[in-house]
Amino acid sequence: MHFPTLQEQLDIIVNNTVEVLNVEELEKKILKSLKTGVPLRVKLGADPSRPDLHLGHSVVLRKLREFQDLGHEAILIIGDFTAMIGDPSGKSKTRPQLSAEEARENGQSYFDQASKILDADRTTICYNADWLGKMSFSDVIRLSSHYTVARMLERDDFEKRYRSGEPISIHEFLYPLAQGMDSVHLKNDIELGGTDQKFNLLVGRDLQREHGIEPQVCITMPLLVGTSGGEKMSKSLGNAICFNDPPEEMYGRMLSIPDTLIELYWKLLLPQKAGNAESVSEQVASAPRETKRRLAREVVAQYYTAEDAEKAQEHFDRVIVQKQAPEDIPTIECEAAEAPLFQLIVEAGAATSNTAARQLIANNAVQIDGTTCSDIHHVVILDENPKTIKAGKRKFFKVASRKKHFE
Repeated sequence: MHFPTLQEQLDIIVNNTVEVLNVEELEKKILKSLKTGVPLRVKLGADPSRPDLHLGHSVVLRKLREFQDLGHEAILIIGDFTAMIGDPSGKSKTRPQLSAEEARENGQSYFDQASKILDADRTTICYNADWLGKMSFSDVIRLSSHYTVARMLERDDFEKRYRSGEPISIHEFLYPLAQGMDSVHLKNDIELGGTDQKFNLLVGRDLQREHGIEPQVCITMPLLVGTSGGEKMSKSLGNAICFNDPPEEMYGRMLSIPDTLIELYWKLLLPQKAGNAESVSEQVASAPRETKRRLAREVVAQYYTAEDAEKAQEHFDRVIVQKQAPEDIPTIECEAAEAPLFQLIVEAGAATSNTAARQLIANNAVQIDGTTCSDIHHVVILDENPKTIKAGKRKFFKVASRKKHFE
């Protein structure tokens, strides 16, 4: 295997990271790899508790892809066993636990989506239940002996919860230990994670050392700020752009970010060649709107195609800028001759629940054939002419009575 030089690898690996613990050890590992021709084993743990990946996840996945492009081995750990514990990282309360079946199903979805960035054919995927599930209770007791409660409380989220009187379950202390055992089992050279994973990564480093394994280098990546600015990207906060969002939705949400985030998004979301941001700050200062539109096209093209990105921009210009209906509007055909407006909105996928649909209506965000409707109890009368409904800024659909429409 031919690898780039030490400096070439370091320049790529260290770029955009928050911390490398530590650089000297990383250099030694790379030099050993160059001498032996054996690629480094680079591990990334994936929490399958939420299967929908968003652009915040792409930051660390892209770093893993960079290791692949340098010729190293990428190992994606699906934490199906640790998901049954619930990762407390960055949480103010215990995270819900998953069943084994839910964790495996979500894990496969995670891998499928992550493959939009990773080279799937060169990614080793593992499920940590394969080794953690075989540990006996005596094994767990011995594992627990490696860390004290005081040491666990050094972690920010545990310390904050302890000081505020929030409950901390004993099983939560087992999460970083279980994740650390992944590193012991795999004997990986490097582990990646967000800054909220630093404690867990260091536990893996400690456990490897105690098991006579050369400690892993820990590399932390920044947490991407969400579309509204301020808080980190999170689907639960409604500030996320997901891998599986349709191109036009992804493009529109990219344009919703504050201008202050353009440079950061450019830096973290695009590959190095495409995302070379040497002059982005100047472009933002002189032409923020066009720079943001270019950024949105580049991001959409990463998950779809350049053609899809262009179509998404055309859709945005037509629907949002020119306030026209899109060219292709899906039609919902109903058996009945009338239906509550909020139910139609949910059926069309413009809202996730009846409550959310009623909220859209109450906020004057719904139009029927161009006329705003604010009555949450409104019933749509369906006749031979399909009615066009706009829900929110970008969702359009038509409704018609199946019986009358086809008579």
